[in-house]
Amino acid sequence: MRSYNPDLTPSWKKPKPVPEIPADRDLVVEEVATGFCGAVIRCEAGTVTLEDRFGKHRVFPMEPRGFLLEGRVVTLVRPVAAPARPTRTASGSVAVPGARARVARAGRIYVEGRHDAELVERVWGDDLRIEGVVVEYLEGVDDLPSIVADFAPAPDARLGVLVDHLVPGSKESRIAARVTSPDVLVVGHPYIDIWEAVKPSSVGIRAWPRVPRGQDWKTGVCRALGWPHDNTGAAWQHILSRVTSYKDLEPELLGRVEELIDFVTAP
Repeated sequence: MRSYNPDLTPSWKKPKPVPEIPADRDLVVEEVATGFCGAVIRCEAGTVTLEDRFGKHRVFPMEPRGFLLEGRVVTLVRPVAAPARPTRTASGSVAVPGARARVARAGRIYVEGRHDAELVERVWGDDLRIEGVVVEYLEGVDDLPSIVADFAPAPDARLGVLVDHLVPGSKESRIAARVTSPDVLVVGHPYIDIWEAVKPSSVGIRAWPRVPRGQDWKTGVCRALGWPHDNTGAAWQHILSRVTSYKDLEPELLGRVEELIDFVTAP
């Protein structure tokens, strides 16, 4: 059975489609009803402001078929704003759009674990790529003196090390004291774990819980906060997702990482 279009309007009577044109600044159009011709100087919600050659301004609604562009009827629409480029990196440094990663330096920055490395990458990643600095993690610092010896630091291959819980009298401070090379800088923050270097407010908690001695710190934190304590990796991913810039980190960590980057990249 043959089907018919219910619209029986002859094609020559149907209105021709009208192109939609973004009302970009300086676009010259003519308003159909008044004949006012001018360049677009402003586009707001539902209206466009035109300026004629005498400097006179008129505001018109952006109605369908409301303007002529080079003699053609058009509909003006709001232009799509280009996404703003960030002017700063997550670390607060001036962003360099289009900058290529530099070839890796011989120098390195070592951190204790994977979580430390992921946090440093999240905040300082752009800076490190521009500077050509590679960050590696050690899975602890118990063997730090032998790791440093194997690295063989030199003036053109400096080594920076970030240590957790580097406070007087701690095991970490005694290990760090055994590293004496002038081409190695060992610095640290006072927190038991890198998790604590994230501001509690950024994670949505009032404070990091106190975990009794003898308990695994990450597991104890998860229990105290009501997070699943059998998967600390998932807890860390939640914490990391809340870090968007240096503003989410404690100053005690910020200063130490900046110090290491400066040391490794110094001429």
